[in-house]
Amino acid sequence: MPPRVEGLYAVTPDGLDDARLFALAEAALAGGANALQYRDKSGDAARRLRQAAELRRLCRVHGALFIVNDDVELAERIGADGVHLGRDDGDIAAARVRLGADAVVGASCYDRIELARAALAAGASYVAFGAVFPSRTKPNAAAAPLSLFAEAAALGANAVAIGGIAPANAAQVVEAGADAVAVVGGIFEAADTAAAAQALAGLFTAR
Repeated sequence: MPPRVEGLYAVTPDGLDDARLFALAEAALAGGANALQYRDKSGDAARRLRQAAELRRLCRVHGALFIVNDDVELAERIGADGVHLGRDDGDIAAARVRLGADAVVGASCYDRIELARAALAAGASYVAFGAVFPSRTKPNAAAAPLSLFAEAAALGANAVAIGGIAPANAAQVVEAGADAVAVVGGIFEAADTAAAAQALAGLFTAR
């Protein structure tokens, strides 16, 4: 049975150098992130392997889940806890077979509950909806209504919110029923990453 993704789910910004990436990831984990996703769209396989391996190590130190964005092969190679797949990133059922029954397999479902139903049927362990707020990371993303989280709960789904989430607005998402908030800029572009992570993680311990 895959572990649930809950609380603060930190998603790394694309393109950071090693020192900056690892320092920010350490701060997010120290601040209370329960999961960390490595997102890097570069074609540099050596860089991706090196960075993913170190982030996996940091997650183990902090007892957090480590998830790789888009790349099932990399997730398998370094022993990540799982993978996150977008609409065009690969087959959920194939990822489940390759990574095993205990792996976390996440699926982007954008603004559509029917995509969540299909993803769950294919073997996804969590579904992600977003953008719940306007996002600088993906400015053209569809707007996902917060009502999706009640619909996801009715399906028994582990539901993650993403898109424009920061300490100032995250309470709305938590109150709507999201099990986790996936955050990029709201922590990694904050003046104090650890403090921002702590504020977001605290919303879940308070409810």
